Amino acid sequence: MQSTIVMINLAGAVALLLFGLAQVKQGVSRAFGAQLRTGLAAGTNGSWRSFLSGLTATIALQSSTATALMVSSFVERGLVRPRMAQIVLLGANVGTAVTAWIVAAGIVWLSPLLVLSGVVLQRGRGTARQGAGAALTGIGLMLLSLHLMGAATEPLRASPALAAFIGLLDDAWPVALIIAATLAFVASSSLAIVVLVLSIAGTGVLSPGLVVALVLGANLGGAIPPVVASLGAGAAARRVVLGNLAVRAAGCLLALPIADQAGALLALLPLPQDKLPVDAHLAFNLALAALAWPFAGLVSDAMRRLVPDGPKTGTVPKFLDPTELSTPLVALTSATREVLGVGDLIERMLVQVLDAFRRRDLSPLQDIPTLERGVDSLQQEVKLYLSKLGQEGGSAEDGAKAMVIVDYAINLEHIGDIIEKGLLEQVSKIVTNGLRFSDAGYRELDKLFELTIENLRIAQTIFVTRDMTLARRLMSIKVEVRVLERQSAERHLQRLREGHAASLQTSSLHLDILRDLKRINAHIVSVAHPIMDEKGLLAESRVLDFATE
Repeated sequence: MQSTIVMINLAGAVALLLFGLAQVKQGVSRAFGAQLRTGLAAGTNGSWRSFLSGLTATIALQSSTATALMVSSFVERGLVRPRMAQIVLLGANVGTAVTAWIVAAGIVWLSPLLVLSGVVLQRGRGTARQGAGAALTGIGLMLLSLHLMGAATEPLRASPALAAFIGLLDDAWPVALIIAATLAFVASSSLAIVVLVLSIAGTGVLSPGLVVALVLGANLGGAIPPVVASLGAGAAARRVVLGNLAVRAAGCLLALPIADQAGALLALLPLPQDKLPVDAHLAFNLALAALAWPFAGLVSDAMRRLVPDGPKTGTVPKFLDPTELSTPLVALTSATREVLGVGDLIERMLVQVLDAFRRRDLSPLQDIPTLERGVDSLQQEVKLYLSKLGQEGGSAEDGAKAMVIVDYAINLEHIGDIIEKGLLEQVSKIVTNGLRFSDAGYRELDKLFELTIENLRIAQTIFVTRDMTLARRLMSIKVEVRVLERQSAERHLQRLREGHAASLQTSSLHLDILRDLKRINAHIVSVAHPIMDEKGLLAESRVLDFATE
């Protein structure tokens, strides 16, 4: 029964540590996420700056995993060179070791004050204030968890079962390394496992060599979560985190055979013996950084050969970075950039249909189905991405902005459907069957095609700028399109009555194209609706009021 209580207390202390880590990460991301991302992206112009950027970001976020995912997304976008990214992660590894050293520095007495200060700040207004409060609360909980771990492991001093288990591990360091790596992977934190080893080492049951082996395992396991999280990312992002895992694995292979000597050497230093795990953690990562730094370019090249670039489909999201979700403003900006790309695909589809219509050539239509699948895929990715924004604690205002982005993406997807299932088939029939419009009918359709493309370009600008003048202009153009469509249909019917042969051949196609272009323009104009609605300028209906007698 006593052993069960000890294990429950220990597991609870570890859970509190992980919760505190998550609080710090989320709080810092909310308060300073944009600055951290900007600093990390900008601070990679040189090796030393890259190393210090990774170290600083990891100390701030309390997570080398977060730093790894962030920098890998930058590499995928071409913002950071692969070699610099490897050096950033060497700095991140040292950063998490420095964090463990700070946590173990014996400032547990600050825990209540930090939690109190954090709760007070969280009750204030402002994202930065609340984020800072969450971070302070998380740090206080981390320090408290260290105290609880020490209390939970105290009874283990006299445990014969633990002594026997430790004796087995002392004769099997590879097994100890694997166990620690597994725990670090499951916890998604090397810091948590190092702190756990620190607590157990305080009981005096671990030899210096075994401490080093366990710390090596924690380092190895901590490099795995970024690899798993990047499995669905592009090849450039996967290469960065795989390179970091390879470097850590190589370091562990080199250090494990001399773990006993390394532990004994560290024990000779004028440092508290009960802090050996965090000292070993810091020493390993400093040594690894020094040894791997000159080979960062070789690691990048090796990873490029190991993970080649896949086929470029043009439909993979470029800006939807999950690590940005904790900073709603950045996430919304990225989603906006992605949807602009969807709009560009729609414009390309319209231009190619118009080209086929003018040239009477099917070849410009060949890419339309592929482009439409790209539109479907990207708008679905945008919806899924923004649906996660609320889970990260976004405000009601952020939710409203997300809905505007989603609505525009959905309207673009509907336009893609109309182009593929309507205009593509209609223009194909015209070309395949050698049909010709009357000169007047051709000019009317050509003019409406060009107006539709121009309207889409205006809509793209409105989507980004939310300019009221442009929104009014687009709404007025909607009326112009409706008038053009009606007049063209009336003229076409008049030509039919007059017996024009060309009009007789293309009658249904002319009306179908008019109808589809009108529908496309209705979806395009929808981008102006939220802006007009905010100003109270959007009527619920175009039906005029009338009084009955």
